[in-house]
Amino acid sequence: MHFESANSSVIKSIRQRDFLNTWLRLYARGQTMPRFDEFQPERIEEDLPDTVFFTVDAAAQPPRLTIESDGTRMATAYGHSGKGRLLDDYLGPRLAAIVMPVYHECIVRQLPAYTITDIDDIYGHVVAYERLLLPFSDGGPVTHLVASLKTISENGSFEIRNLMRGNDALPNFKLCAIIDRDLFHRAPGRIPPGDVLEFG
Repeated sequence: MHFESANSSVIKSIRQRDFLNTWLRLYARGQTMPRFDEFQPERIEEDLPDTVFFTVDAAAQPPRLTIESDGTRMATAYGHSGKGRLLDDYLGPRLAAIVMPVYHECIVRQLPAYTITDIDDIYGHVVAYERLLLPFSDGGPVTHLVASLKTISENGSFEIRNLMRGNDALPNFKLCAIIDRDLFHRAPGRIPPGDVLEFG
């Protein structure tokens, strides 16, 4: 699987960009992954239905991810809750083979990963599934991941029930990216250090 090099501008969702900016502000202090308990985006309660939290055993090969909570929309899209289960077991062998490499790349690189996948709902509507993965650590390897999962369709409405399991076609990746450029958060209207204003 090929991952493009990207910065935050690749992310379409405003709320996902807010998640990333929160991570970047914490990352910028020491150019290292932040602690999970420091991650407190504004209005996170509004995003909990689209957010999944994982604990990570990075010592295992491949790393093992346990679902600590799963957003209601994810549970609906996959047909059932996965809390307490290993992610690859929850996905099943067909989906795990194409989805788990995204999580593993995020863990190995210790940087955010972002993907856009096209999926057909049961009525044939194309749904864009936007996944943002953010890694966290207590100072060593990755210990936690936060996944923000957004779904949107140009057709407007779509059927989310069993979206990920409702047909035989596997998800089609339109974009796979590691966010490894411009790893800082620039507040709107601020002048970056070193920039000079010229008058005249």
